[in-house]
Amino acid sequence: MQQLFNLFYKCSSISTDTRKIGKNNLYIALKGENFNGNEFADDAIKKGAKYAIVDEKEYADNERIFYVENGLIFLQRLANHHREKFSIPIIGITGSNGKTTTKELIASVLSQKFNVLFTQGNLNNHIGVPLTLLQLTNDHDIAIIEMGASKLKDIKELTDIANPTHGIITNIGAAHIEGFGSYEGILTTKRELYDAIETVSGTLFYNQDDEVLVNNLPKGIEAFSYGTSKESDVRGQLLEFIPEVEFKWSSGDYHSEAIKTKIIGKYNFYNMLAAISIGHYFEIDPDLINKGISEYESSNNRSQILKTKNNTLILDAYNANPTSVKSAIESFSMMRSDEKFFVLGDMLELGKESTRFHQEIIALTKELNLQGIFVGSIYSEIAKTDENIMAFQSTDSAREFLETASPKNNLILLKGSRSIKLEVLKEVL
Repeated sequence: MQQLFNLFYKCSSISTDTRKIGKNNLYIALKGENFNGNEFADDAIKKGAKYAIVDEKEYADNERIFYVENGLIFLQRLANHHREKFSIPIIGITGSNGKTTTKELIASVLSQKFNVLFTQGNLNNHIGVPLTLLQLTNDHDIAIIEMGASKLKDIKELTDIANPTHGIITNIGAAHIEGFGSYEGILTTKRELYDAIETVSGTLFYNQDDEVLVNNLPKGIEAFSYGTSKESDVRGQLLEFIPEVEFKWSSGDYHSEAIKTKIIGKYNFYNMLAAISIGHYFEIDPDLINKGISEYESSNNRSQILKTKNNTLILDAYNANPTSVKSAIESFSMMRSDEKFFVLGDMLELGKESTRFHQEIIALTKELNLQGIFVGSIYSEIAKTDENIMAFQSTDSAREFLETASPKNNLILLKGSRSIKLEVLKEVL
């Protein structure tokens, strides 16, 4: 195996997609339900790959293509082998909500002083984590590795690959509950990051205002807290979110001025405090920390503020689960605007409790006296027995309605699961 690992160091980088092959890449063939990367090994070589790794012997038909028993396991073991060459801090981050935004905020803060490698986009699974780690070079000072989970033991698998030295769980809520079987399954899986950090006597960062995180914190391990209480190592004070968040923070003798940010939502307040606490722990000057926070802008349909010709949109359509939707709605209800309107899409992967979770969201919108529409098959089914809500089966039908209604001068929230594709509605808003 070591000899095959050494092939990586003779190549420019890793590729698992022949559509993105670069010169002198090491191509690793992966398989899925609808594709077989082995079939493209020869094509990878022709496109410029220096070597290829396959896990079906018939495709190892020349001296530049090598056979292993399992391409995915080879990728993961290579990534762990490479990671072990570095003694820099490796920060693992997971959570039911906010982990991608928090990761990017941490990267924005740490990059004010350090050369930081961090997970790009949403490459946080059993393939994305190894690919991120294989980008580590001697120029990097710190790495931030986002870890996603959709079933039991997912975080354990990723921590075994990345061996993080520092860790943070943003929160533990009802996300992907279908794959975990229960909330307890989610809790156990997310807590695996804490277990990994405890094993190496590393450092944890945690929200002291979150009882679940506090109650699951390992004993006798270095832990750095953030929150709104005086006991927190980093203390925050939320000043405003109309819709952008404005806040202050303090630690020890330091007290910041009011920091105006470019991101929205009360729920992002804690994400920013998490980034501040990590920056403070790594001894970054407070002014640079504030710069990293105030300059950060969200993207990829995550808590984006978009000004259209007719309205102001809060586009948060990358992901949705009961916890994140509840937070988004509550935050939205407190924003100052003469006219407000929501577009909420189905929340997926919730298993047998799906209908109940959607009914709770509908009840919350009524309780807060918010006006809007629902999109997706789950909300549409509920609407058949609830004449007080307006639901559309798809974004196409919702689009037709919005084109006719033509709302103007509204603050509009769009929040739903990725596959509902609520972002297409911004064109008519």
